[in-house]
Amino acid sequence: MREFVTDLLRRHGDDVPVFTHEHTVTRGALRASVAAEAGLLAAAGVGEGSSVMLQVPPSFTQFEVVLALWTLGARVIPVDHRLTPTEVGVLVGLTEPQHFVRAATPAGDSFRERYELVTELRPDGVPAATGHRLVQFTSGSTGRPKVVGRGTGSIIREVLRFGAAEGMTRRGERLLLLNNPAYSFGLMGGLLHSLAVGVEVVFSGRHLAEDVLKAAERHQAHFISGQPYHFGLLADVADRSALRSVRAAFSGGEMMPVEVAERFAAAYGFRVGECFGTTETGALTMDAAGTSRPSVGRPLPDTGIRVRDGLVEVALDESPYLVGDDPSRFADGWFRTGDRGEFDAHGNLRLLGRSDSLVMVRGFNVDLTEVEAALRAHPLVTEAVAVLDGVVTAYVGAPSGGVTAEEVRAWCAGRLAEFKLPERVRVRRALPRTSGGKLARDPGVLAGAR
Repeated sequence: MREFVTDLLRRHGDDVPVFTHEHTVTRGALRASVAAEAGLLAAAGVGEGSSVMLQVPPSFTQFEVVLALWTLGARVIPVDHRLTPTEVGVLVGLTEPQHFVRAATPAGDSFRERYELVTELRPDGVPAATGHRLVQFTSGSTGRPKVVGRGTGSIIREVLRFGAAEGMTRRGERLLLLNNPAYSFGLMGGLLHSLAVGVEVVFSGRHLAEDVLKAAERHQAHFISGQPYHFGLLADVADRSALRSVRAAFSGGEMMPVEVAERFAAAYGFRVGECFGTTETGALTMDAAGTSRPSVGRPLPDTGIRVRDGLVEVALDESPYLVGDDPSRFADGWFRTGDRGEFDAHGNLRLLGRSDSLVMVRGFNVDLTEVEAALRAHPLVTEAVAVLDGVVTAYVGAPSGGVTAEEVRAWCAGRLAEFKLPERVRVRRALPRTSGGKLARDPGVLAGAR
């Protein structure tokens, strides 16, 4: 990994911009900052095979420290800066890092370029026992997070896949990055791909529609990458002039609801593309233009994908899990994603929902994603989750209010068979999300939200 990152840092000229917010960092300045951070970390005892947990808000500092740790040969374990001490404690217990690098001050509401860091030595931590240099966690939206390890070869192949994807950002373009870099899409498709091909990464002050539009217009962004939540906010504003320089947009990290994609296209005159992948496998398919929806595009180069027994499986060299191997998910070189899917006549992969979204109600199969689609079609509902909690229970987000549970259920009655109707409906101003920005699906978390 050290050689790969060193090569990335040496590509392109010293004056080529890398990051931009209020200020711009060039390639030359980035190399100097990474070297300085590496020196401080080495003085704290970080070296080849060290395991380091990193909890720093998205910032220039966050990117520089990740790269510095890799130049030292360390295993990087990034965690979301919004996690509580209790949540972090669970992840520490699962991975036993030797060092913990965190921001000395909490994050505010707006993007900050720089943070002072504190590096803590954990005497009971253990070094990396394998060659995996990146450790991430599944979202934990429905249960305990799983520990996922990525080796250098796996990381390099994913960066090359992004580079080979039709319509992906190219040298000299500017990418407005809304995805959290503590997670796969923001790190791989955002930071590493951009370093590899010479893309300038631009940041918004806040992830509010007016701030995103302001950043896109000010920096003349060519691309926007984010999650459905971000594009839903932008669709509500519909300021075409602010995005006149944008030639494409990508949604990654969570499936884009068709209705959100349609609202965005109507507001801005171009479609949101889609990148499908998992924490365990990295990016798998890409539809940059968003023309194959409801499919998510064709498999990217250097991926092996099949559908067996209705479930999407991916060829991997080894189990992605570092803690508690799961034979039900990985066997005979194939990883079972848990997504139901099928290939269309053009070779595009269409996802049909999670395997755990198909539930049995009074002897009938009910696809909870179908229930959610009916709920989101209500004009006052912006987000919805359906879960089986003894009975099918629907949670809907209606920011503007003005709708009751009875009205939502009556709306569904005209769109769903009787046995598919949610028994209970809970209306909230907004639904809880995981630290990765995905809608929470844990019935306990949903029930406790107000």
